[in-house]
Parts: sequence; C-alpha cells; structure tokens
Amino acid sequence: MRDNGGVTSATVQPETPGSPQPSTSLEWEDIPVTPPRLIATDLDGTLLRDDKSVSPRTIAALAAAEEAGIEVFFVTGRPARWMDVVSDHVHGHGLAICGNGAAVVDLHGGAGAHRFVKVRELARQNALDAVRLLREAAPGTVYAVEQTYGFNQEPTYPKLHMEIPDVRAPAEELLAPGGPADDEPVLKILAHHPELDPDAFLTLARLAIGTRANVTRSSPSALLEISGPDVSKASTLALCCAERGISHEEVVAFGDMPNDIEMLTWAGRSYAMGNAHPDVLTAASGRTVANNEDGVAVVIEQLLSRRS
Repeated sequence: MRDNGGVTSATVQPETPGSPQPSTSLEWEDIPVTPPRLIATDLDGTLLRDDKSVSPRTIAALAAAEEAGIEVFFVTGRPARWMDVVSDHVHGHGLAICGNGAAVVDLHGGAGAHRFVKVRELARQNALDAVRLLREAAPGTVYAVEQTYGFNQEPTYPKLHMEIPDVRAPAEELLAPGGPADDEPVLKILAHHPELDPDAFLTLARLAIGTRANVTRSSPSALLEISGPDVSKASTLALCCAERGISHEEVVAFGDMPNDIEMLTWAGRSYAMGNAHPDVLTAASGRTVANNEDGVAVVIEQLLSRRS
C-alpha cells in the first residue's frame, strides 16, 4: 500500500461557517429518552473540525460513549488509507465503514495496517456503463477509480487529492478486464465536471445512470461518488447493525452532506450539523451545532447525561 503523503481529506473542503446558533446546548426534547446502542458519525464536516482534527472534547465524548456501552462507528466516504486521522479513536471493535459503504475496515494496527472485513465492490460492467452514460449526459466529465488499495485516474482528472495515482489512463481502460487496475476490486468511481453546479450534476447523473449504480456527493465541488447499486452508508451500516442485533431505532447518526442522507433517514434518530447541506437539514430528525463547535460531542454529552 502506498503512503498517502499525509492526506487527511478526500477533497478540498471550504471553511465551514459557524452555526447561526451561538449556544452549544440542545433542547431536551431533541435528545431521545432511550439511550442508543450505536452512534454512527460521518467524519469530514461532521466529527472533524475544518483543520481535520478531532477536538479534545470530541475525543472525551467518544470515549465516554464507549465506556457507557454504546458502540461508535465512523461512517465516511474516505478510503481506508485515509483513516489515520481517527485510527486512535476506534476503541474496542476497531471497525469503520469507508468509501460510502463500499468497505468495512478493521483499523486495529494503525495507519497502513488495516484489514478489509467486508468489501461491496462496484461491478466493472456497471462501472463502465456509468462512465459511458455520464459521458453522454455531461460531456467534459473526467474520472478517477478508487480501489481497495489503489487509486487511478484519467490524465485530465484535476488534482483534487494530495496523492499520486498508480496509473493514468482513460476510465474505460482502467476498468477493462485485464486492464492495468484489474487486480483489485473497484470500490467507487469519482466523476468531476469543471463547470456544472454540484447539485445539478448530481441530479443529472442519477437520471442518466439509473439503477446501474448509486450516485452521491460529499464535496462542495462538482465531484460525484459512484458506488454499487445497493451500496450506501445506510445499507452497510444496516448490515453491521444486523450482525450485532441492533435495530435502526437504536442508532443515532450524524452527517452534513448528501452522501449522509440515506444513513440519517435510516437511523432512529439523526442530527444534521449546523453547517450541513440544505437537503441534509431537511432529512435529519434533529439538528446540532456546527462541526467547528463540536456538534457531535454536544449531543453525545447530553445523551449520556440522560442516563445518569
């Protein structure tokens, strides 16, 4: 596995504005009376501050939740190799859901020593169909291919990531059977357009690709993430919960971008960050303050205070 050169973000992120609510407390009616059995949280724009750090307050809240018997799952669009930023905070089970649900990864052992527990790959024919259909619907789209360990891109794909691709070639060549990237499963395709509005690009891609793949986005730019047809943060989280005998009513989830919406609507209780995308604010059942104000920690602290 290649070193990621200190990468801590999947895309270039803008500064997140502070919450319009200066207070860091929530109304009691926003906090479920029954404590959850599992907390599922996104990372960028949610658990992490804009400088990609985990604040001391958040570290303490995560540890307190685990101590109280509540499992904490990091559920992110990041690839496994970019999980070093939180690998010290996975506690007992050591698992994280990466690639928008395409992989469940055991982070025990730290950066560079992770193990794939579950892989939900994007079939290459589906991937090729998605590339073809989106090229037709949105000329000028360029692609990168995210695999379990490798990252490959087209020659004209912009430098949105601080890492060097293994191979530069057209997406059709990268995805072809027997091609240069045929030795690893494909987790997702990244599709970038230099001009389109991000939300308009997402709508267009979903209409063009249909049921061949699941299309979402987590970047402020026109960068889409294309996964297997039934692969999402929600569907993989549901599998992990089922293995533990945990129902969706016993899950509290946090997020800020469209790739979190399915997870937020699946969970029994969910919180949009104060800095969240408008569609996320609509989808979540509750709202907390912004990531820079430790919005996840605020809710966890109040959840735990109701237990005492």
